[in-house]
Amino acid sequence: MSVPDYMQRAEDHQTLLVVVQPVGVVSEENFFRIYKRICSVSQVSVRDSQRVLYIRYRHHYPPENNEWGDFQTHRKAVGLVTITDCRAAQDWPRTLEKFQVQKEIYGSTLYDSRLFVFGLQGEVAEQPRTDVAFYPSYEACPGVEKRIEDFIESLFIVLESKRLDRATDKSGDKVPLLCVPFEKKDFVGLDTDSRHYKKRCQGRMRKHVGDLCLQAGMLQDALVHYHMAVELLRAVNDFLWLAAALEGLCSASVIFHYPGGTGGQNGARRCPGGSLPAEAANRHRPGAQEVLIDPGALTTNGINPDTSAEIGRAKNCLSPEDIIDKYKEAISYYGKYKNAGVIELEACVKAVRVLAIQKRSMEASEFLQNAVYINLRQLSEEEKIQRYSVLSELYELIGFRRKSAFFKRVAAMQCVAPSIAEPGWRACYKLLLETLPGYSLSLDPQDFSRGTHRGWAAVQMRLLHELVYASRRMGNPALSVRHLSFLLQTMLDFLSDQEKKDVTQSLESYTSKCPGTMEPITLPDGLHLPPVPLTKLPIVRHVKLLDLPASLRPQKMKSLLGQSMSAKSPFIYSPIIAHSRGEERSKKIDFQWVQGDVCEVQLMVYNPMPFELRVENMGLLTSGVEFESLPAALSLPAESGLYPVTLVGVPQTTGTISVNGYHTTVFGVFSDCLLDKLPGIKTNGSTVEVIPALPRLQISTSLPRSAHSLQPASGDEISTHVSVQLYNGETQQLAITLENIGVEPLEKLEVTSRVLTSKEKLYGDFLSWKLEEALAQFPLRPGQVATLTVSIQAKLDFSCQENLLQDLSDDGISVSGFPLSSPFRQVVRPRVESKASNPPEGSKPGDPGHTKVLEAILNFKYSGGPGHVDGYYRDLSLGLRVEVEPSVFFTRVSTLPASSTRQCHLLLDVFNSTEHELSLSARGNEELVLHAGECQRMAIQVDKFNFESFPEPPGEKGQFASPRQLEEQRQEARGLEISSKLGLRWRIISFHGLALGAPARAL
Repeated sequence: MSVPDYMQRAEDHQTLLVVVQPVGVVSEENFFRIYKRICSVSQVSVRDSQRVLYIRYRHHYPPENNEWGDFQTHRKAVGLVTITDCRAAQDWPRTLEKFQVQKEIYGSTLYDSRLFVFGLQGEVAEQPRTDVAFYPSYEACPGVEKRIEDFIESLFIVLESKRLDRATDKSGDKVPLLCVPFEKKDFVGLDTDSRHYKKRCQGRMRKHVGDLCLQAGMLQDALVHYHMAVELLRAVNDFLWLAAALEGLCSASVIFHYPGGTGGQNGARRCPGGSLPAEAANRHRPGAQEVLIDPGALTTNGINPDTSAEIGRAKNCLSPEDIIDKYKEAISYYGKYKNAGVIELEACVKAVRVLAIQKRSMEASEFLQNAVYINLRQLSEEEKIQRYSVLSELYELIGFRRKSAFFKRVAAMQCVAPSIAEPGWRACYKLLLETLPGYSLSLDPQDFSRGTHRGWAAVQMRLLHELVYASRRMGNPALSVRHLSFLLQTMLDFLSDQEKKDVTQSLESYTSKCPGTMEPITLPDGLHLPPVPLTKLPIVRHVKLLDLPASLRPQKMKSLLGQSMSAKSPFIYSPIIAHSRGEERSKKIDFQWVQGDVCEVQLMVYNPMPFELRVENMGLLTSGVEFESLPAALSLPAESGLYPVTLVGVPQTTGTISVNGYHTTVFGVFSDCLLDKLPGIKTNGSTVEVIPALPRLQISTSLPRSAHSLQPASGDEISTHVSVQLYNGETQQLAITLENIGVEPLEKLEVTSRVLTSKEKLYGDFLSWKLEEALAQFPLRPGQVATLTVSIQAKLDFSCQENLLQDLSDDGISVSGFPLSSPFRQVVRPRVESKASNPPEGSKPGDPGHTKVLEAILNFKYSGGPGHVDGYYRDLSLGLRVEVEPSVFFTRVSTLPASSTRQCHLLLDVFNSTEHELSLSARGNEELVLHAGECQRMAIQVDKFNFESFPEPPGEKGQFASPRQLEEQRQEARGLEISSKLGLRWRIISFHGLALGAPARAL
């Protein structure tokens, strides 16, 4: 026997073998449709008896295996069922002839046979025959199962007659010698009258009768005969048949202990009535029935027709432990015979299945190791594949998963052996996939992101490379890209620098023909390969959603109830709502994005590869709001540290947007990387509210940009900084251009100002404007421009600078008689750029140290479009820096009587602190021209007035102010009164005769 049956089980020893084959041309679909119905009749209860017959069907059975039927009767094909198509009556004789030829192949062992004819009707089909059944079609054949049952009963009749015939042989001492095929030549010329020969014949016949009893459903009788055969054959050292008797004894004991079978669900057997035999309750009883067969129970010819006495006194069944010992002994005896290699291999397989039920994995592995080294004849490649596959399944059965994977991988490599003309790459790929669990390998990349790495990385990488190569040879480049991407993603930490370069080069080569996608791949056998996002190329460690720039951040208009009041609930606080929204608050960010505006997300990434990494098409993945992602491309240096990358996009609708991750294209593989799937990532939240669209205002001015940035204490960000230089008392117009650069109309505008300089005393309005002129041009459509004019007037008090007064005294200018805080003295300095080319060594009034700086912020609150309807606006700030220089101040003030008693002459010593020639005029007087640094006296005739008649400061200021504050308020009011009566104005002549104005605090 040369073809092993790897599906053999111990319980198969009690089955009758029936071969089912087609005759003539029968389609495979029709044949297996009938074959499955025949196989459904796997056990039949014998009439008027408690015995059950078990049937084993095969649609292919080598005739040479049939020659071992006397050695083990379950190997003998005792039944033949043929299926044929016959459409015409004239074809019937030829069909019947083919049936007879088919019977001759197994003719020496057949008990009975049947022919099922499909498609033939008429006179021929109406002729009654016991061995032929006619059916009109494969669909209309309701009696197939019943005919098979009748056929099995006919087999039982023959089996029972043979059992009784062998057991009641009356031929004296002439018991025939049963032989296996290779023994026949060895017994030629032996002395058939010797006692040794007779015992050999008796022992073999007793073993044969035990096989027949087991097939006939007489388990206890079979056990008795097997025990007797063991004793007889052991006495004559007939090791081959002794091994068969021991195996039969083991099989009968297995059937007793494990009535459910040893082949798993497929091999499970069901007893009649759905219940197990009563003796199954006694299994696993240690030490049960240890009495051996009494040799005196044998008759002179070795066959006693009545075995009832032995049944009561025999050790009917082996214990579970003894079963394995007997299997070991039997296999050791089989190993003595080269031609019994197939029998030895099958016995090992049966023992392994028994040990698997007993959960004795280590002993089972010893049997399998023995099976690996059993030397059979020169096997074909297909037989080698089958052998390694069965070894893999058996190792899986006993829990040796890695060993199982090893043999399945060997089987896969055998499918594409060089000796095969047409390598089976699909079969190789399928077997390689089945090895993955054994090596702790899964094709789902998420299994590798949880905890530490499991399995041997070197073996796993080798297996993945083989999957890539097999899929390429199959002609499926998409599959190759998927496996290679998986290798790069999951095994990156175990690849050397050179291996990383090789793998990425191969991946780029594959993706040039078939780009990698995020679509699942479904194999023909239904296996789904999930997508493999390359989250490690690059590795992202931190994700931060960025707020809009200060000038574009939306602000909510405050209501009477407060900004945080929810309109959805009448309660100020609800613990139920707060608890249910706890998780939402942890993910939601406290700023808003605006529909239609560019939004930014910052990622901190680094490149783990030993070469420059080019990332293309990197953008954001969002949900909840329609979002236009603006992809970016970046190049990261080799093994870079954390590198900031900003991804941008534009929300197209309003609502709540969630940033779920990002997408990349690396080495031709498109990846969707979700933040929830990334290990060790830090984020400040992933959900933000998108409010309706607002207009965008851009401002430009007629002033140059300032080199100094304003730093307000409130922390407000200022978008634009401008600066200007003024003489004290000078007024300059600032033209501000307002342009709507957005897509929504600009409907509302509010302008406010805030002075940052707190230590300087300002007189009058520093900044003033007429907003109505600008609002008359509203609403501003996208692209339209409006102009706002702001007047800047610097009115400061320079009299408090002691160093400046000291400079004037040094120059011979009298300043005596005036307190330093006198409101009647105004000290001004010339512009820096107009200083004399050869200044004196000492400090002069025009030095930069005498310049004062004013800083102010102009705030533009504007709104429009859908955002305005929802109560949102934007705030744009303009920073203004004004450098104020001294201009004209008075060093001495005196009076002289005038011709009228109601008037007097006011004498003023005027000093020009600038480096320009200027003219000074008063109401009703001629202009006085002063050169740079010149001091002259000016007489002005004015009406007399009394300071004591001035009213006290009204309102709350006067009620709650301190005496010092009240005095300052009085002096300020007197100064304003004097200035209004005098009407002093000055102008620098060289500035095209432009009148620059007069100081508000002249006296």
